[in-house]
Amino acid sequence: MTIQTIGLLGVFGLLVLMLLRVPVGVSLALVGLAGYAAIDSVPSALAVLSFTPLQIVSEHALSVVPLFTLMGLLCARMGLSQRLYSAAAAAFGTVRGSSALATLGASAAFGAMNGSSLASCLTIGRIAVPEMRAQGYRDSLISGSIAAGGTLGILLPPSIVLVVYALITEQSVGRLFAAGIVPGILLTLLYFGAVATVLALDPAAAPRGASLALRDRLRALGSAWEAVVLFGGTIGGIYVSLFTPTEAAAIGVALTLAIGFARGTLDISSVRDALTEATVLSAVLFLVLLGSTYFSYFVVQAQLPQATVDWLTGLGLTPLAVLLMIVVFYVLAGIVLDGIGLVLATVPIVYPVVVSLGFDPVWFGVLLVLMVEIGLLSPPVGMNLFVMKSVAPNLAFRDIYAGVVPFLIGQALLVAILIAVPAVATWLPGVLYR
Repeated sequence: MTIQTIGLLGVFGLLVLMLLRVPVGVSLALVGLAGYAAIDSVPSALAVLSFTPLQIVSEHALSVVPLFTLMGLLCARMGLSQRLYSAAAAAFGTVRGSSALATLGASAAFGAMNGSSLASCLTIGRIAVPEMRAQGYRDSLISGSIAAGGTLGILLPPSIVLVVYALITEQSVGRLFAAGIVPGILLTLLYFGAVATVLALDPAAAPRGASLALRDRLRALGSAWEAVVLFGGTIGGIYVSLFTPTEAAAIGVALTLAIGFARGTLDISSVRDALTEATVLSAVLFLVLLGSTYFSYFVVQAQLPQATVDWLTGLGLTPLAVLLMIVVFYVLAGIVLDGIGLVLATVPIVYPVVVSLGFDPVWFGVLLVLMVEIGLLSPPVGMNLFVMKSVAPNLAFRDIYAGVVPFLIGQALLVAILIAVPAVATWLPGVLYR
């Protein structure tokens, strides 16, 4: 049996384990270590098992993950999500479907605080569902706007998925954060367009927004000042070269604590709960990263990246045709596999192919995150769909599935735009990191 055959069997075994819902980190570690032992030897695999955990936890860049996670959890506990929603609703005023637009706007802003799709969907959903139902919105528009809004959290900085991609591919976290800003804003606008299209076809799906006095509107808009301070103090500080992404994450936590205690919206108990949850979430992610590292060693030993490049080259396809094959693969795989697990399992194989074809690795990182977003929204098992169901158990799955379709079309349009005009993702990093 050749080493490439062992590699392919390992990839197949990994997919089987993930489909059986074996935890992603465990699946990656089991396949990686077993495959490494099969190609090299059991003592070599045990040596890798012994030194890799220390190597992972010693990675300085990884500290942004628990820090930004903690920052997002603190923001949720200090009520920032509610104030963002109120500010967005005030901004859209009496426009028909203003609450759906406010949900998307608040999700984008809150996503820029925590970098997590599931956290944004869950937090904003708890606020938006009762509000929109009380106003008479169709269930499909409620679920679609909340589930789609949550996906903005992993495209806009500080995206946890972009951080993971940066660690795997040794790319700059700052450049990847910058690359996600314009596509993230563009996707938000495409989502607005999706709401407008739904209402043009079915005006009864949403009422007009409530009229507010100018003073009340300005007060609601002003209540979101914390988000401006936090985003400017973290992401803004990175791009004016005041500090690194790791320092930005630490400053973000410090600013959040300072604002929360000064306003009386945080106390010791809520901070302790946030620390506990951030520790658990970070530990889970670190386990997945550890398993991914074992799997990467196995993939390199099996020479799968080079074999994949050679196979695709032998097909005589153009780089664009190969890229489209990769896009289709991620869309189909994302329907049945967990997003971050899919990234960790496939990037070690796909990334060398992309680079060998001459595509910009930072641009591909943004495209990859967009593929993960499509998977999060895609029926039947998109993760955000189940989060939506947990937020509002009385929503029917048929309404949830129908509600996300217009937003999936918006995501597909952005994929086409990114492929046709790569500068959408590469322009800002080029300006900021000359």
